[in-house]
Amino acid sequence: MSEPPDNQPDLRTALGPLELRSPVVTASGTFGYGREYEGLLDFSRLGAITVKGLTLLPREGNSPPRICETPSGMLNSIGLENPGVEAFITEKLAWLAEQDVPVIANINGSTVDEYVRLARRLSECPEIAAVEVNISCPNVDHGGMEFGKDPPATAQVVGAVRAATALPLIVKLSPNVTSIVVLAQAAVEAGADILSLTNTLLGMSIDIFSHRPRLARGSGGLSGPAIRPVAIRMVWEVHRALPEVPLIGMGGIMTGADAVEFMLAGASAIAVGTASFVNPSAANDVLDGLVEYARHRSIASISELVGSVIL
Repeated sequence: MSEPPDNQPDLRTALGPLELRSPVVTASGTFGYGREYEGLLDFSRLGAITVKGLTLLPREGNSPPRICETPSGMLNSIGLENPGVEAFITEKLAWLAEQDVPVIANINGSTVDEYVRLARRLSECPEIAAVEVNISCPNVDHGGMEFGKDPPATAQVVGAVRAATALPLIVKLSPNVTSIVVLAQAAVEAGADILSLTNTLLGMSIDIFSHRPRLARGSGGLSGPAIRPVAIRMVWEVHRALPEVPLIGMGGIMTGADAVEFMLAGASAIAVGTASFVNPSAANDVLDGLVEYARHRSIASISELVGSVIL
């Protein structure tokens, strides 16, 4: 990577084998496949685009209503709606490859074999920079969070994907567990290069006039600023237990100040998710805030922030 200008803090970010030009990436499930945001922000300033979750076959997702607003956040129960991995490769990946930004593929399966087949297929695509194994989706009946709340199951799926791909391997963890550290350790021991945390918290909202849940499925995943303190605490816990493991922090990041909090807790990079629904240029704005903070504090490299919380 090229050296930054004299008046610019060094934004280059190393996540194990994955090198990014900046620490700001998009969170899976909130940025489509990139093209949905064409013309709304500068892709070249992003560290990476993490695409909407992929499955082997197309999925229609859950029945509506499947999104509702909540105080300081939103609930979703999309259910991994996507066109399937083959359609992604043939219809969406070529355009992404022209955007001069690394592409991270988020994969989801109902069985270990499905995860393995997805990883192998995507490893054949030179446009893919890394694979993110989603074992934390709360909105499906099979797979997803079922793998991410049990350490042996986590190790099984991560180990199988590790054996199937040489790409940098990210594992996305669920906050809906008793100990995030135990799950993080299981994922790393099985071969994860990078951890992203956290996914959404399980939540529910009820319409008091109809007496029905606001989501057709009943419960869904809570995201947005409401979960930020929980996510920061989990990043801090994992970084304290596994200081050598690079982390991507996420959960309600709306501003540069929010991103700084995650980095102080131990995240080397951060992912912008729900904020992009409110402000399509949120990822660029968060990066602007990070840069301004670093300049104001005379920080030469953004990596100086990582894990520097004072207790």
